[in-house]
Amino acid sequence: MEIIKVVLLGIIQGLTEFLPVSSSGHLVLFQSLFGIESDQLTLEVFLHFGTLLPIIIIFRKDIIDIILFKKEKRQLTWLIIIGMIPTGLIGFFLKDFFAGLYSSVSLVGFMLLITGLLLYLAERLGHNRKSLAEMNGVNAGLIGIAQGIAIIPGISRSGITIVAALLQGLDRESAARYSFLLSIPVIFGAGLLETKDVLASGLEGLSWLMLAAGTTAAAISGYFAIKYLLHILKKGRLSIFSYYCWTIGLLILLLAGLF
Repeated sequence: MEIIKVVLLGIIQGLTEFLPVSSSGHLVLFQSLFGIESDQLTLEVFLHFGTLLPIIIIFRKDIIDIILFKKEKRQLTWLIIIGMIPTGLIGFFLKDFFAGLYSSVSLVGFMLLITGLLLYLAERLGHNRKSLAEMNGVNAGLIGIAQGIAIIPGISRSGITIVAALLQGLDRESAARYSFLLSIPVIFGAGLLETKDVLASGLEGLSWLMLAAGTTAAAISGYFAIKYLLHILKKGRLSIFSYYCWTIGLLILLLAGLF
């Protein structure tokens, strides 16, 4: 694989991992349109670890307090643990089923339409009053289920978790903050589970320079994506992403010959 393709995949992964437009959906789309082989396990693991870096940098204070189990962050720590449980169960028991969906480009189109609809409804129906301190285990569990559903290509992880939080009354800042913090153990855990296979398969034709370039691209683009999403949420303009998802979803369906 050429280094320019690896960097391109890194940029796509970083931007779409955090913007509510589905990273898996875009990777499937770019693979189909440009013949980019994005199914190499080693590259996938490195790109996912790359997207961890901007979350750690931006939310470092929360992360340090959670690790130290500080009193003022204990409730948040338990909420993250509760949110991880349904996500982990869905991933463990349904991983093979969802993996089979990645071969369908048309499915990505339909799921992007659904992602856009969810974002549109959340912007208009969310009450936006509840802070993280007012969250409970039920709220966390439902958001965790939403995150598990995001395994489906075309469903945005950040989008559906933020939507689930907003529809339960969380304010925009709290919804985004919890969504990003909840993604850390999921991304890290998935990477660790696949690392043993990476050690067995080797670099799969990739050089360390390629992996470093892709990881760096994912980290840098991911940082700007998080900052941009936080800015958009403050403005209350999630509909921007709704229109984008609808446009890309319809384009994919047109290319697939379904319209």
